[in-house]
Amino acid sequence: MKHCIGSYPRVRVQDDGRQAVSQAGAVLLVETVRKIGLDQAISQALGPWRKPRAVHDPGKALLDVALAVALGGDCLADVAMLRCEPAVFGLVASDPTISRLIDTLAASGERALQAIRSARSEVRHRVWSLAGENAPDADGQVIVDLDGVLVIAHSDKEDAAATWKKTYGHHPLTAFVDHGPGGTGEPVAALLRPGNAGSNTAADHITAAQLALAQLPKHYRRGRQTLIRTDSAGGTHDFVSWLARRGRWLSYSVGMVITEAIHEHVLKVPASAWTPAV
Repeated sequence: MKHCIGSYPRVRVQDDGRQAVSQAGAVLLVETVRKIGLDQAISQALGPWRKPRAVHDPGKALLDVALAVALGGDCLADVAMLRCEPAVFGLVASDPTISRLIDTLAASGERALQAIRSARSEVRHRVWSLAGENAPDADGQVIVDLDGVLVIAHSDKEDAAATWKKTYGHHPLTAFVDHGPGGTGEPVAALLRPGNAGSNTAADHITAAQLALAQLPKHYRRGRQTLIRTDSAGGTHDFVSWLARRGRWLSYSVGMVITEAIHEHVLKVPASAWTPAV
């Protein structure tokens, strides 16, 4: 457990009962980070935010926060569980250092977000290439699902508000790449919104779709091979017009509420006009 490659130590597993560690399940995540080069990409992207003679790399600190969340953490201070296992996670920054980094990145706003998003997009392309026939685009098509989700907050947190379901919290709009029946969705984007954000807000669906498309390999960012799916929340004229705009030509499947009037008109469509959907 002493040989370091990249941002994290390379862990060697042996069955002699010595050098037992906690949070050993995170080794798979750490090895994944190393294999796909996420640590190097994030470190390079956040290089402009590293102060001269700084001990801790901003990219490594941000990845540590992500690992802590994956291990069940729900606040920045939960990186303490990583700090207790330097043989697995290497040098982990102190709570004040991580807090200052988040404040610094937040103050940079869109510039810092764009740096992180670009690194994620670069690495995602590499991951899909490594996945081969198991990649979500193995059949030449990518399906992106947009959907809102309510996140309950039991205290007066930033942007927490009453939701349309009479709860209290946040209402982010998320985007996942569908992995088909053999896997779960792959999160590609999330638009943070207050709890009282509308469900049928076309501008938010357009922004979420833009963020999701930017995460895909370039040849999937426009064209019929990319399918955007939403439920009836995305069933607005503005959003559909944006999807179908000349030069973008995205495929789309958008849900809508079937009223009695719409039902009557659908029944008038001749059978010869229908095309099997499956």
